[in-house]
Amino acid sequence: MILLENFRFQIILQIRTHSNPLSRSSPKIPFGPFNSFVQKRWRKPADTAQTRLENRTRDSKLDKLTTHLKKLKTILKIHELMSSRKRGPYVSVQLMSRWKNIIGLNLSVGAFVQKYPHVFEVFMHHVRRNLCCRITKKMSDLIGEEENIIKECELESVRRIKKLLLISRSGILHVHALRLIRRELGLPEDFRDSILGKYKDHFRLVDLEVVELVDQAEDLGLAEIEKWREKEYREKWLSEFEIKFAFLINYPTGFKIEGGMKEKMKNWQRLPYLKPYETKEVFKVRTPGGVERYEKQAVAIIHEFLSLTVEKMVEVERLAHFRKDFGMEVNVRELLLKHPGIFYISTKGSAHTVFLREAYVKGCLISPNSISIVRRKMLDLVLLGSRNTRELQPQEEVKKESDSLVSTAHARGTTGGNWIIPILDSLDNGLDHDMVASSEEDFDEYHENGNSESDTSVGG
Repeated sequence: MILLENFRFQIILQIRTHSNPLSRSSPKIPFGPFNSFVQKRWRKPADTAQTRLENRTRDSKLDKLTTHLKKLKTILKIHELMSSRKRGPYVSVQLMSRWKNIIGLNLSVGAFVQKYPHVFEVFMHHVRRNLCCRITKKMSDLIGEEENIIKECELESVRRIKKLLLISRSGILHVHALRLIRRELGLPEDFRDSILGKYKDHFRLVDLEVVELVDQAEDLGLAEIEKWREKEYREKWLSEFEIKFAFLINYPTGFKIEGGMKEKMKNWQRLPYLKPYETKEVFKVRTPGGVERYEKQAVAIIHEFLSLTVEKMVEVERLAHFRKDFGMEVNVRELLLKHPGIFYISTKGSAHTVFLREAYVKGCLISPNSISIVRRKMLDLVLLGSRNTRELQPQEEVKKESDSLVSTAHARGTTGGNWIIPILDSLDNGLDHDMVASSEEDFDEYHENGNSESDTSVGG
C-alpha cells in the first residue's frame, strides 16, 4: 500500500513538472567517455606583428650587445648631465641621486656608479667632506677622442646626409628627424650649424627645421647592396637574372626553414623593384605583384638607411620618423619581422633596435670604422665592471672571409648560422646624511670665492 502511494506521488509530480513551462529545463548530459560528441570550434592562432615578435628566432649575441650598449648610453647620459654643470668637472652624489628619473634607471644612481669604477671615480671632497663623482681619465679621453674623430670625418657626415636626401621622395628631410639619429650617423652635436649651415653648396635650409639638397641630380655612387651584387656577379659567375635584385640572406642560428620557404624566397629574390637612388616613381599597388614590389622597395630603403649608420643599427621608433619622407607607407615593424634573414629586431631595453644582420658576425661589426672602434673601446671599459684591471684587453679582430656569410641550408630544416639562397646597493641610500647635507649650491659658493683647486689635489 505504501509503495503504491509513492508511485502515484511520483507520477503526479512528473505530470505537474511537464505541464508547467517555467519549470522545464534542458536535460543534462552526464560527463563520460561515450558522450564527448559535443563539437568545439577550433580557433586558428593569431598571426600578428606582436606574435611574430615573440616567436621569432633569437640572436643571443645581438641581444647581449644591445644590453651592453644600453649601459653605455646611460653612462654617456650621466656624462652629459655632468658636463652641463658650470662649476667644476664633478658633482655631488646627492645631486646625482636626483637624476634617476631623467636617466631612466631602475636602481639608484649611486648604486649604478659604484658598479663601474673604471668609468666613474667617487671621492670625498677635501673641503666640504661629502661624496662627489667624476668621469675617470680613461673614459674622458675616449669621449674626447670620439669628438675629434667626428670632426675629422666631417666630409663623410656630409655624404651620409646627402644620400639620405637623395633617398627622400620629396628631396627634403626634417632636421628634428636627423637630430634623433645624430649619434647613429656620427654627426656632431651642433651639426645644424657646423654641417648644414657650413656647406651651403650642398644643403639649403628651407626653414629652421627642413633641409633640402641643392643638386638633386648629383650621383653619389651605388647602394651598398649593389656593391655586394657586383662582387657576387664577378666572383661567382652568377647570371644577371638571379643576382640583379637579390639580397644577402643570413638567418640566425636555429632558424627553422619551413616547407616551401626556399621557393618563395627564390621568387622574392628575383622580383624587380625600384632602387633607392634611381627614381622617385612609385609602384602601383593594384598591378600584378605591386604589393610585393612596393614592400621590396621599402626593404631596400631600410637596408641602405642602416648601411649609412655608423654601427649598422638604429631604434625602430626613430626609423619610423623617416617613413613619410622616404615614401614607405607600410608598417615598419611588421616589414622588418617579415625578413628575419636581412634584419633583426632586439627587444632588450626600453626601445626596440633593428640590426643589419649581414654587417655582424658573433655580435661584432665585420667592417668597423674609426667612430665605431672608439665606441667599442668605451664599451670594453664599461664591460670591465668592478674587475681590478689597469689595461684593456685588445679587441679581437673579426676578418671578413669571402665565403663567411654564405653556406647551404641543412637538410633537416634548421640553419647552423648563415644561409643564403644558393644563388643567391646604493651609495646615495647608504650614505650618512650628515655627510652629504651640503647641496650643490654650496659648491657654487665655494668656487665663486676662488678657493677651488685642481682635480689632482682632490683625494680619491
